[in-house]
Amino acid sequence: MGTVTTDDGTTIFYKDWGPRDGEPIVFHHGWPLSADDWDNQMLFFLSHGYRVIAHDRRGHGRSTQTSEGHDMDTYAADVAALTDALDLRDAVHIGHSTGGGEVARYVARAKPGRVSKAVLAGAVPPIMVKSESNPGGTPIEVFDGFREGLAANRAQLYIDVPSGPFYGFNRPGAEVSQGLIDNWWRQGMMGAANAHYECIKAFSETDFTEDLKKIDVPVLVMHGSDDQIVPYEDSAPLSAKLLKNATLKTYEGYPHGMLTTHPDVLNPDILEFIRS
Repeated sequence: MGTVTTDDGTTIFYKDWGPRDGEPIVFHHGWPLSADDWDNQMLFFLSHGYRVIAHDRRGHGRSTQTSEGHDMDTYAADVAALTDALDLRDAVHIGHSTGGGEVARYVARAKPGRVSKAVLAGAVPPIMVKSESNPGGTPIEVFDGFREGLAANRAQLYIDVPSGPFYGFNRPGAEVSQGLIDNWWRQGMMGAANAHYECIKAFSETDFTEDLKKIDVPVLVMHGSDDQIVPYEDSAPLSAKLLKNATLKTYEGYPHGMLTTHPDVLNPDILEFIRS
């Protein structure tokens, strides 16, 4: 197991598999999960000769359960500490959901030579919450509901989310996997309740518009049309328009957790993008 210590003393856990001289791919997980959510992708890209790295965000998984720093600026700074410690060059950064916001914030600020490409999958940018400037966004009451559910009975919330909208298991005819639901719950309960509570504000209210405008490396924007967590119309197409060099791929009928439910489709698409 690897760890890196940030300037404020936080220990960030990470996995680092594959050849040291292999092209590095860094994976950024969603809320309230951990690096384990990327096991399928890590094994896939490892088998193709890549060096694969995934970390647990502070307050999540096996990283320090801090009382502070649950915001996108700090998340990005933690990633910078990790990439500096491993001296990663020309890395591909792949982020899902909240991790997509983390990727946008980090890549926009990364040191020259650190990043070659990025992938935003079911990602939260440009901004989720509804406002006068973002009329198509999700009402703040939805996120308040997540906070209320977390504070009242986090264990039950972490069953309800993957059982329903996250993987689309609430859709008629869906093939439900109890293993995926249990693994989502396991990952969530490993983390800290305070970090998960505060992260809801970070992923829903952070505006990534200026970050996206600054990014000049190629970016693959992937999103399912039936994403019930990060609605398609207010995310992927808007991000693609703000990016200088974007490729938008829409997956008809796919849910928010499509990387887990449809890796046989998405993994090869990501591989093709990396190789292109």
